[in-house]
Amino acid sequence: MTATTTAPLTAPSVRAGKPPSRRLRAWATRAPLLPALIFMIAVTQLPFVATLVISFFDWNSLYPDARSFTGLGNYSEVLSDPDLRRSVWTTVLLTVAVVLASLVLGLALALLLDRRFKGRGVVRTLLIAPFLVVPVAAALLWKHVLYNPEYGLFNGLLHYVGGPEPDWISNTPLLAVEAALVWQWTPFMMLILLAGLQSRDQQQIEAARVDGASDWQVFRHLTLPHLRRYLELGALLGSIYIVQNFDAVFTITSGGLGTANLPYTVYQSFYQAHENGLASAAGVLVVIGSIIIATFALRVVSSLFREEVSRA
Repeated sequence: MTATTTAPLTAPSVRAGKPPSRRLRAWATRAPLLPALIFMIAVTQLPFVATLVISFFDWNSLYPDARSFTGLGNYSEVLSDPDLRRSVWTTVLLTVAVVLASLVLGLALALLLDRRFKGRGVVRTLLIAPFLVVPVAAALLWKHVLYNPEYGLFNGLLHYVGGPEPDWISNTPLLAVEAALVWQWTPFMMLILLAGLQSRDQQQIEAARVDGASDWQVFRHLTLPHLRRYLELGALLGSIYIVQNFDAVFTITSGGLGTANLPYTVYQSFYQAHENGLASAAGVLVVIGSIIIATFALRVVSSLFREEVSRA
């Protein structure tokens, strides 16, 4: 009788149809986004790096062979030059005034559109329209159709009622720019706040009304605290865009009469004075300020997403 032995069964070292590794799956997921990422880097980050390098040089385009490395000299000149400091203060005043006025008017319009009434869709479309107008076209509209002292709509109405007919841009230049920007950015604030109003807990509001709460009490104790994040988001996003606004200042006043903000001053330094290094340093400071504001805006957006997820 012979004993037969059988070799133990062993699993093959490489299995057929082995699933791809986690790293390979991650790269396969991200691969379609790479062209967009490369394009974004090419059109945004590389020009910014070039601007950052130029900001360290004393470089006038009229004398290209006389450029020299100055380190932080351009930045110290930007921060010490009285005209540039005045433009920074003008930028702050313009941004604060436009953002606050747009938020207040946007909140009023959002409360109006949150109610149901006949023709609400048409009214909503008409109120959104100013935000869809090209910024330069909007500035030209205000400069020639509304502000013009001879044939403008404002002076035409004042002439009809026998009132004074001032030169709006010459008498109140900064207010003229602010009014045009408020008209354009109020619909943006309205959309953000209307989204916040429509995300309220209606059962909580109905319970407050059953308990005898008035409209003002509901707004003060329920609606306004709920809209806090949306108000912050609107203020931060509006600040990012208005700090960088150039169209209204350039078109309505050409930077004169004390309305030159920081972007317009950068334009003057670069295209009129041909000071590439100085203009690049001022531009870098504008970008840094915008990044700081954008960081807070992203935090607010993240908190809104977390609240919506927890509520769902």
